[in-house]
Order: sequence, then structure tokens, then C-alpha cells
Amino acid sequence: MATELTQLQLLRELEPVVGENLDRHLATVKDWDPHDYVPWDEGRNFAAMGGVDWEPEQSRLSEVAKVAMITNLLTEDNLPSYHRTISENFAGDGAWVTWVGRWTAEENRHAIAMRDYLVVTRGVDPVALENDRMVHMTKGVHAPEGYGGVLDQLAYVTFQELATRVSHRSTGRVCDDPIADRMLSRIATDENMHMIFYRNVAAAAFDRAPDQTMEAITKVVKNFAMPGTGMPNWRRNGVLMVKHGIYDLRQHLDEVLTPVLRVWKAFERTDLTARGERSREELGAYLEKLERDVVRFEEQRARLLAREAARADAPATVGAQ
Repeated sequence: MATELTQLQLLRELEPVVGENLDRHLATVKDWDPHDYVPWDEGRNFAAMGGVDWEPEQSRLSEVAKVAMITNLLTEDNLPSYHRTISENFAGDGAWVTWVGRWTAEENRHAIAMRDYLVVTRGVDPVALENDRMVHMTKGVHAPEGYGGVLDQLAYVTFQELATRVSHRSTGRVCDDPIADRMLSRIATDENMHMIFYRNVAAAAFDRAPDQTMEAITKVVKNFAMPGTGMPNWRRNGVLMVKHGIYDLRQHLDEVLTPVLRVWKAFERTDLTARGERSREELGAYLEKLERDVVRFEEQRARLLAREAARADAPATVGAQ
């Protein structure tokens, strides 16, 4: 029977792997400055400084781009909650502590750059944005019931970092602004680097505790939710982003879950006991169901977009004289 590792044992077993991947990360990551991605020459004072306050016509962003930028920024804003959660689950010293601090410092650049861009270009209402930030950060982010521990957190942040990368890249494309696209591409590169770190550590966990890791991955995949869940206007904004392909079920399956599970060789491993096999079968059944759900979703979205296009093309009805 496979030995069940405690949280402390997992932290100690994985600490050398964290150190190796921290060294690899620091050797390959490229530092950057948020101010280099903001068109400062477009800035002007608001009313409090003798200028003009924001008006909707000042924004060059489409409604989809505004919603995606706000959602992504508010997600990045909740860094204190993420830091707290990661610190609690990756407790210890040495490489774990160094990584958590480095990750937090790198992530903090994202909100700085995005907010400065939106305020300087007047892309969104800065007052509404600040109000939403206050609400979202006050509420914070909390792990779903049943989550907890090193393995759950490693699995979640691996998928979440990659999902955030996809969302940032999609948002950059719909902004129709090369400056925004460049900025969000830079942020997405960070997210990908962070994903690789977590994915590598999770792979090492798989080798040391295969059954426990398989159970954690299955739990996270089946209950995955983006960290922005619950922010102001989440349901409306989320629907709009899904509808326009910022982040949808197909992307979640094909660009996030499938490639990560393939790297982990989740369905090829031969070191699972009956306990792990049960969890893997549960994961496989869930992914098959998700594929069916994706097909239905795409069919429904295609019909919806076709109806909207038909209405847009229809000639205006002339009223009776």
C-alpha cells in the first residue's frame, strides 16, 4: 500500500524541486517595468486637478474589451488574497519562502501596468473601476470548500496561471490597440512562466505521492473556477467574455486542462494503486462529459451569434405614416 505523505513531508520532499525550479526561473525570466507599457503622452488631468472627468465617448475600447480588461485587472488586484493562500499552503522556509515572495513581486506588476494604461487612455470609468476594486479586494478570494494543502494548491495554480495567460492574450487581441496587446502579451508571458514553475513542482509531487496527487488533480479539475468569481458584475461580464471567446469552455479544455494533463502523463502513469485508479477513472469520465458540454456550448453560441447577426443586418422597420 502506498504511504500517505503528510503536508509537512510533502513540503520537505518538494523543497529541493522548488529550489531547482526557482533557480531555473530566475535564470530565464526577463524583468520588465510597467511604466514602459503605458502611453503617458495621452494622459491629462481629471476634474479634481482642473481637467475633465471621464465620459464614455473618451474610450476607444469596445464593450467586450472593456469588460475583459476590467475583469482581468480586478483579478490581478486580489494579489493579497492569493499571497495569503499560497503562503498558508506553501509554508516552510528556504526555497518555498523565496519563491512565494518572488512570485508575488512579479504578479504585482500586472495590476500596476493595466491600471495605469486604462486610466491614462481613459479606457474605462476610473471611478467605477475603483469602486469595484474596493468591493472585490474587501471580499477577497477564498479557497472552495474541501480545498486545502500543498497538492490541491499546486494543481489549482498550475491550471489557473495558464487560464489567466489565455484570458490576457485573448483580451489583448480584442482591444484593437497595439499598445494594449503588447502589454497584455508581456503579462501573459509572466503567467506562462509561473505556470511552468507550478507544473514542474506538481509533476515532482506526482512521482512522490501519485495517488494523493491524482486525487488532488481530479478534485481541482472538477471544481475549477477562475479567481475572479464573485467580483461585481461577474455573471454578466463572464457571459460576455465567454460569448466572444475571451475564455470559454473550449479554451479551458483544449488550451488549459488537456496540455497540462498531457505533460503530467496523468493517463499514462503506471504507479497508481487502486485508490489512484479510481480517481483517474473519475477524471476521465469528467473530461468526456466536458467534451460533450463543449460541443453543445459551441452549437448554442453559434446559433446565438447567427441570430444577432441576422437582427443587425435586417432593414429597419418603417413605421406607419
